[in-house]
Amino acid sequence: MSKLPTFETLYERASQTAIPIGVAAAGGADETVLMALHQAAEWGWVRPYVCGVEKEIRSLCDQLSLDASQFEIVDSESPAQTAVELIHQGDVSLMMKGQIATPDLMKAILNRESGLRTGRAIGQIVLMEILRDQKVFLMTDTGITIRPTFDQKKDLMMQLIETAHKLGCSIPKIALMAATEKVNEAMPETLEMSELIRAAEQEFGDRCHTSGPLSFDLAYHAVAGSRKGIEDPVIGQADGMLFPDLLSANLTVKAIMYTADCKFGGILCGTSAPVVFMSRADDVSTRLNSLAYALELVRNSPTASAI
Repeated sequence: MSKLPTFETLYERASQTAIPIGVAAAGGADETVLMALHQAAEWGWVRPYVCGVEKEIRSLCDQLSLDASQFEIVDSESPAQTAVELIHQGDVSLMMKGQIATPDLMKAILNRESGLRTGRAIGQIVLMEILRDQKVFLMTDTGITIRPTFDQKKDLMMQLIETAHKLGCSIPKIALMAATEKVNEAMPETLEMSELIRAAEQEFGDRCHTSGPLSFDLAYHAVAGSRKGIEDPVIGQADGMLFPDLLSANLTVKAIMYTADCKFGGILCGTSAPVVFMSRADDVSTRLNSLAYALELVRNSPTASAI
């Protein structure tokens, strides 16, 4: 039973890419975007297209002493829409959120005629690596859907499992998160757990283990389970965590990001191509982490050719 890869492993795999993969940055006049894409291009990971105001992008390249010839600069006043168009044209296989507001990005992605809709729930899946404990796990939805319906939760759970499979985790252990491990009528999210578990079993059979409700301590720390006298294959070994709403997910992931010795990256699920999706405040290393994560998904997608 394979586990999720570390970011070191993802970097190694990305560096084995035979042909650089096209990536379009929406809002490219950003220091961390340009530095990350420049480095990824030098490593042979990507062929970067940078969408935005060309004058601003070239000026920033000069300030950063970056070789602008490494980039295909696409002058655009609507960089998100331009990046989406590049995907439809087949020039690129994934997008990166740059210096652009999330509503503007999502407007282009959700456009019914020209966007990246698939009919599935769209959410952010963060890949988190805790260095101290040598743990790697996925978390969703940490960035998009404020209060997902039951059907949206079910679809996000399915995509969480599918993402784990694409990353090489053959039988992921999925924790359905709550504030308690007990079903409680005062906590409506706990009432949905048994049906979510049945849905996962029907879809994936023995290719996943799903359990809930589970609190974070139980999903993360095996000792918590033994102290509470709870036995479950997911306890202390969660490969993926499905949160009941954006509030709980976003607070949890940001608390980890800013207090733990960790590495992380994020992508959007539910789109027709992976979208590297993290905060505009992220640093270069986080953007590279997210790229390595997204490239692995591209390589292991059903439509991927030999790359």
